[in-house]
Amino acid sequence: MDVLISGVTGLIGGALSSELLTTGERVTGLSRSSGSGHVHWDPETGELDVTQLEGFDAVVHLAGESIASGRWTAAKRERILRSRVRGTRLLAEGLATLRRRPSVFVVASAVGYYGHRPGEKLDETSASGEGFLAEVCRQWETAADTAREAGIRTVHTRFGMVLSPAGGALKPLLRTARLGLAGPIGGGEQTWSWVALEDVAGALAHVMRTPELEGPVNVVAPNPVPQREFAAALGRILGRPAFVPLPAPAARLALGQMADELLLPSQDVRPMKLAASGYRFRWPELEPALRAML
Repeated sequence: MDVLISGVTGLIGGALSSELLTTGERVTGLSRSSGSGHVHWDPETGELDVTQLEGFDAVVHLAGESIASGRWTAAKRERILRSRVRGTRLLAEGLATLRRRPSVFVVASAVGYYGHRPGEKLDETSASGEGFLAEVCRQWETAADTAREAGIRTVHTRFGMVLSPAGGALKPLLRTARLGLAGPIGGGEQTWSWVALEDVAGALAHVMRTPELEGPVNVVAPNPVPQREFAAALGRILGRPAFVPLPAPAARLALGQMADELLLPSQDVRPMKLAASGYRFRWPELEPALRAML
């Protein structure tokens, strides 16, 4: 396939690009950069030459403002929302105008769609929850409607906590864990739905190649864990204690709204569509996945 990827230089984009290149796919980046191997766009200004979108078999949209860096000021929240909605809408509208449209448009989303849902098992049929990230995900997914209405198979990959020592959620957790300070957060009973970066890339490739997959697809490992178990596993692997608690008020003081949206919510999310379509996780269990990474 000829595949166009926005965010190709990011953590997930780089992993997906490597995954596809090893199986003979051709990858082009959609970025603000110009030059060989890239299609230029600027979602902030609405700049996109749609003629350059012709001929791609699949388009994967991963670009957006990082949610894990910096405090969530009003300006930061606006950038998080705007970067996802504007970019998705611009790309969806461009793809809808093409003579030869791609067979699939894969748009990143997140399990933040479900909000804080203690005691529930969540799958792709579960309703959206409350909170800032839930609202971002709703608008993000709706922004792709133009492509869907034009007959393009459109998939929203709802990522859980993506684990890689190179970035994402694990990198800052490692810093505190190596100091022996990564214990239970806010009591530690909240369920964390995680996924290894290798499985994110594998699942995205699987989604592109599986015509029956459309709409929301949860990209999470099949075995989520309570946060205290996550902390304990990380401590065992690093040979560091993992019992120093971080009370919820202290987490909020340190991180503001980010703590309530990323660290304290309970989200027991299951990858029902991936499982039903035959995807086999390379890392279904947390501790073996962390040991392989670290």
